[in-house]
Amino acid sequence: MAVVGGCGGIGRAFVAAALDAGMTVCILDLPASIAAHPPPVACLTRAVDATSPANMESAFTDIRAAWGALDGLVNLCGFSGPRKPLLELDPATWREVIQGNLDAAFLSSKFALPLLQAGSSPAIVHVASSLAVKASPGYGPYASAKAGILSLTRMLAAEHSPAIRVNAVAPSAVRTEFITGGTGRQSQGSSAPLLDLDAYGRTLPLQRVAEAEDVVGPILFLLGPGSRYMTGQVLHVNGGLFQP
Repeated sequence: MAVVGGCGGIGRAFVAAALDAGMTVCILDLPASIAAHPPPVACLTRAVDATSPANMESAFTDIRAAWGALDGLVNLCGFSGPRKPLLELDPATWREVIQGNLDAAFLSSKFALPLLQAGSSPAIVHVASSLAVKASPGYGPYASAKAGILSLTRMLAAEHSPAIRVNAVAPSAVRTEFITGGTGRQSQGSSAPLLDLDAYGRTLPLQRVAEAEDVVGPILFLLGPGSRYMTGQVLHVNGGLFQP
């Protein structure tokens, strides 16, 4: 199992659950994230910039050398950038957020696919966002990138069925470092939260903000045999915010 963004809030919760379930895990994340949250010693770990084709190709080459194949890929990589209306957003920030989310999802998939093709009942799970389907002002590039990830998920599912299943999870806001910019990015921006989590939670039917563990179960489900007849699908994990 390869987990891109495995040192983030959801990533750490997922890795712990995966290890408890007996999975063998490789974590790929930014050097700063790995330093801030050192992975369990049982994990293979590679420091990467997920927007770098060379970095990602090298990391998955190392996984091939170590294991020969992969049974699963979980992509949790992403950050939102500053909360601004699109009219006030500079093109460089737009490109950075698109690359840090959509490009990272593409590169993770591209370099994992040959290893997944050699795996057992292989599956990919991309983690998107409820903002991909329910617009909220100020999150333009992030929402656009996550919507692109949902489209990428469907395209990968269509191109690689029946050998590899590809699905996505779309959470609403989760109580993690993401809210202050991302696990490996706090030093690059303001530490002010993107939103008031408690006030936001009170607007949801379930009356609370998601914790990282709330997203873990849906990811495990999409990786496992219980979802064997699902591909190209999105599980909305949002406390009732968006009800398709």
